Amino acid sequence: MTEIPDVVDHLFRHAAGQMVSTLTRVFGPEHLSLAEEVVQEALISALQQWGLRGIPENPQGWLFQVARNRALDQLRRDASLRAKEPEIIAALHERADDPHPAFAHELRDDQLRMMLMCCHPAIPRESRVALTLKTVGGFSVDEIARAFLTKKETIAQRIVRAKRLIRDERIPIEMPSRVELPERVDSLLEVIYLMFNEGYSAHAGDDLVRSDLCAEAIRLGREIAMHPATDVPEAHALLALMLMQAARLPARIDAAGELSTLAEQDRALWDQAMIADGMRQLGESAEGERLTAYHVEAAIASCHAIAESFEDTDWDAIVAHYDLLTELKPTPVVALNRAVAAAMAEGPAAAMSAIEEIESHESLQNYLPLPATLGELCLRLGDRRRAAEYFTRALELPATMPEKKFLLRKLEACGR
Repeated sequence: MTEIPDVVDHLFRHAAGQMVSTLTRVFGPEHLSLAEEVVQEALISALQQWGLRGIPENPQGWLFQVARNRALDQLRRDASLRAKEPEIIAALHERADDPHPAFAHELRDDQLRMMLMCCHPAIPRESRVALTLKTVGGFSVDEIARAFLTKKETIAQRIVRAKRLIRDERIPIEMPSRVELPERVDSLLEVIYLMFNEGYSAHAGDDLVRSDLCAEAIRLGREIAMHPATDVPEAHALLALMLMQAARLPARIDAAGELSTLAEQDRALWDQAMIADGMRQLGESAEGERLTAYHVEAAIASCHAIAESFEDTDWDAIVAHYDLLTELKPTPVVALNRAVAAAMAEGPAAAMSAIEEIESHESLQNYLPLPATLGELCLRLGDRRRAAEYFTRALELPATMPEKKFLLRKLEACGR
């Protein structure tokens, strides 16, 4: 028998965002908090009533109907909404408990409009991520704070400020014009990639991976790639990249809770269905004339995904991809990753000299992979003393518990 809380939790993750999006469109973006409130009340009602009466045949329709009734109650009490009462009532009634497939398309459209609104250029980038997770992903403020290792008060403030901007700037919940759409889609893809990266490699705490963030990023990325308005090659490229990266998650932490490097991972644990889906999405991304960093990063991920073993990896191809990525995204982190690939293709000495050119860059001063990589290269070159110095420096930086265990293991290999 399906547990009621499990059903409600699933709906909260996957349907609440759609309902909030539709209600926000009906009420207007300035009443986003009201939409969230009535959907929350509907979910609480579901927990209370379904345990007594059983799960209804159309759970999402039931929730929308309860949310609609709560919204109508609020409507009668809110003077600012009363003027729009007839059109709001008509819109709510025509959407309540509607099983027609066209309604499902409307929900998807509303959710896309909401995502694009949350990623409006007027909203600061860190607030875009928090607002998208809260309104579309169904994450609580506490969950977002835990995911990004930030105080919940900070997350709450970001969301409040973003909502205030939406209200004050009168940012509409509608599809942008053809001229504006590419920039807004780029912003949305950036937010989703940030979300995925934080889930894939957390910056601190007990867990290296936060699967819920990765799963939500993939879900939203798929919504964008599959929607006719945003079915652009770069959306498929990002989805391909996330799928092929996420396919390796089951092998990243071993049974003892320690980090497994790419060379150490049991590839039998990789999710082959995800890899196949990622390769299909990579094929879809090949249409069009615009080459993006997502395309190249997905191509790099595919090189790892198709290699039967670490030794079979085509490192020359990966270095060539990084050369192209450097042109599209000339950052110190990309240069560092290229050096790691070059170490495999050409040897550690070549990589050391490449890293020396970027080692002093300000953005890398507290970046744990830099000293960890230098330590590994020194170890391969037989310089255990310098390797130990780099691993010790890495341990002084913020890290997850699996990363700390990994670095301590490396120090032991240095004889420390």
